[in-house]
Amino acid sequence: MRISVHRSWLSAGAAAALAAAAAALTATAPAHAASGCQVDYSITSQWQGGFGASVHITNLGSATTSWTLGWTFGAGQTITQMWAGIPTQSGANVSVANASYNGAIPSGGSTYFGFNGAWTSSNPVPAAFTLNGTVCTGAVSTSGTPTYTSEPPTTPSMPASNLFPYKLTWNSSGILINPKSDSRHTIISVKDPSVVNYNGRWYVYMSTVDSGGNYGMAAIDFADWSQADSAPLHYLDQTAIGGGYKTAPMLFYFAPQKLWYLTYQTGSNMSYSTNPDITNPAGWSASHDFYSNGMPSLIKQNIGSGYWVDSWVICDSANCHLFSADDNGHIYNSTSSLSQFPNGFGDGGNTVIAAEMPNKYDMFEADNVYKVVNSPYDNTYVMVVEAIGSDGHRRFNAWTANGLAGQWYPLAADQSRPFLAASNVTFPSGTPAWTQDFSSGEAIRSDFDQTAGINSCHLQYLYQGMAPGSNQSYNLLPWRIGLATLSNPAC
Repeated sequence: MRISVHRSWLSAGAAAALAAAAAALTATAPAHAASGCQVDYSITSQWQGGFGASVHITNLGSATTSWTLGWTFGAGQTITQMWAGIPTQSGANVSVANASYNGAIPSGGSTYFGFNGAWTSSNPVPAAFTLNGTVCTGAVSTSGTPTYTSEPPTTPSMPASNLFPYKLTWNSSGILINPKSDSRHTIISVKDPSVVNYNGRWYVYMSTVDSGGNYGMAAIDFADWSQADSAPLHYLDQTAIGGGYKTAPMLFYFAPQKLWYLTYQTGSNMSYSTNPDITNPAGWSASHDFYSNGMPSLIKQNIGSGYWVDSWVICDSANCHLFSADDNGHIYNSTSSLSQFPNGFGDGGNTVIAAEMPNKYDMFEADNVYKVVNSPYDNTYVMVVEAIGSDGHRRFNAWTANGLAGQWYPLAADQSRPFLAASNVTFPSGTPAWTQDFSSGEAIRSDFDQTAGINSCHLQYLYQGMAPGSNQSYNLLPWRIGLATLSNPAC
């Protein structure tokens, strides 16, 4: 359940009553109180006894260097966890002060925070809000698109809140890669693309699905995206990798060993092959398993009726982390030392739940984790995960963390404010939207090695989409591949 309520009006009586109540909550507010404000309060997820919410503040008055937002819960709700803000609650009255890094909001600027809460009989949206003692009526207007403007912390305990704009917008290409068949393969779908740029050429590895719903993998390379659809398709079942169920590839160069790695799922395990020369698609080794005993016991305990899917490897200076998903609301993280990789995962006994959502469709599959390389955010990581909306369409949500083993905080993680979805993508002028689904893929990385870096100032995302109205069974859906470019970076 998702509820997005825009609160920018109040009756005169309600405004006066709330202003009086808020005075007690904001006694320590700064002298430079805002003279106008607008608040968007969104219930991003809800389950029995609990809920998640995000709160977006727009300052319509004079600039402020710190802020406190106040409201009153109407049904006894309580805050249990918060990010990007510091909460104080007395009974039904709530005040949230800024964190150390997001206090400055210029006139027309915005910031946000999020929280988890508890409820009992009902969970109504608060009726009104105050910012530094001023009732948020939306009565003062400014022009321009709100963006994050707060400075990141020098020693952050939270991810930088202005890494991306509050609401992302993207421009998409048309279809760049279509299925290609040969005498051995009758291909109806290309999906799950993984991409690197090496020595001026693009290398795209992808899943293929044949007319019988059988999965495999293939590779193409080309110098320019205009050549992608005409590039020859190299089927990896013709290499030492062999046939059978092998899908959802991730490609990277492991610099310590000077080897290219291709990771993929095989149903009972997460597996890999190696190749010393990326320019030789026939040079991949036979398949090897990451886990000596198959699926780790923690995943078995939590997977329910889901599936173990989508391996992703990213390494820092000490360790390599193997992420995976379960189609049941969990993202897992297993760890190996950099020196042991790829043999350090053993039986998966060090596997942990890295992140989870009560609604499994908000954190479903196709997990990617990246290190931000552009300063000053180069200690920040971004996790992108495929979700399924209430309309049945696929989209991407995103979270941030200050370390690969750290806590993940929502960045753009609900249907009203997604990372990448039909609602925030435009297509070339005069070109109909060729897809309403934005599904399994990955960002264009700033390099090709095991650190999986991205630059948030120049972000592109290669994704799978399909023709609107497609209604085949999942394994027969006609996926194609396109490229989205972030059109409103925050830098």
